[in-house]
Amino acid sequence: MTETKVRYFLVAALCTGLYFTSLKNYLLFHSLAEIFSIVVAFSLFMIAWHSRQYIKNPYLLFVGLAYLFIGAIDLLHTLAYKGMSIFTDYDYYANQLWIAARYLESLSLLLAFIFLQKDKLLRPYFVLTAYGVVTALLIAAIFYWRIFPVCFVEGSGLTPFKKNSEYLICAILLACLYLLIRNRERFEKRVFPLLMLSICCTIISELAFTFYLSNYGFPNLVGHYFKIFSFLYIYEAVIVTGIEHPYNLIFRELNSVNKNLLTEIEVRKKTEQEREKLIGELQSAFKEIKTLKGILPLCSFCKKIRNDKGEWEQVDSYIHRHSQADISHGVCPQCMQEHYPEYS
Repeated sequence: MTETKVRYFLVAALCTGLYFTSLKNYLLFHSLAEIFSIVVAFSLFMIAWHSRQYIKNPYLLFVGLAYLFIGAIDLLHTLAYKGMSIFTDYDYYANQLWIAARYLESLSLLLAFIFLQKDKLLRPYFVLTAYGVVTALLIAAIFYWRIFPVCFVEGSGLTPFKKNSEYLICAILLACLYLLIRNRERFEKRVFPLLMLSICCTIISELAFTFYLSNYGFPNLVGHYFKIFSFLYIYEAVIVTGIEHPYNLIFRELNSVNKNLLTEIEVRKKTEQEREKLIGELQSAFKEIKTLKGILPLCSFCKKIRNDKGEWEQVDSYIHRHSQADISHGVCPQCMQEHYPEYS
């Protein structure tokens, strides 16, 4: 059995087991489904944080950091679910926490594209601080100030705010899908389709959560299934790919930089060779130019020049051999009158 078949078998077994769990105790099903997504979210953060110096794709780094706070709100959502008997003053904190987490998740996926721009610098500590403040304000708005809009009313089901929020979140995710397709060349070939599938499953999950009338209803179950699929694809894209193929994910852009650097080195070597050749030619020309500089030993009577070997030779031969000048013989007016008076 191939690795892919084993993976599909395990996912099918997980879904089947969760379904029978929901028949026995829906609260247990919900807790297991949410704990799975929370573990994945925290794992994403751990990989992103400890690899922040090496991950050159700012989208994956930003999303990885954001999932720490998405997972934290999902954890509160799980603890606040009706039947857990932890927060006893109000039964529907979980619905508000769900919307808060999904807004944070969808907007994070959207904002991450800002950092794909080459001139945008991602500062991890600043991102953590900003998300910490936003998360604290969301939690305070739900539990302390209680100004977060009501999302579920017993007997009548979902409020208009909850349904409209789910549709708005789907619209944000569609925008993320569009931007992902436009920037596909910035992602590893294996990562890109997994991120697409993750976003699509999240959209389906959000749509399912617009139909339920009870926190234990069938649409709620379907929504959690697709949330599990969404996080599985993110797990496959970031965690498995990051562990099994670290050079393809973490050092992808570093390898690209190295290739460009090697190309630049080759260009510089070629330029250096051409420069050295040119310098050699200039030095050779300079030597030829310097040949006739200095004091020339010239005979006072016959006007011959003594060369480097100590031999005496005619001036015209010497000049021709030590320069690029050609000698053209002629007769000056005075010599013409002295030697050829009949022609002067």
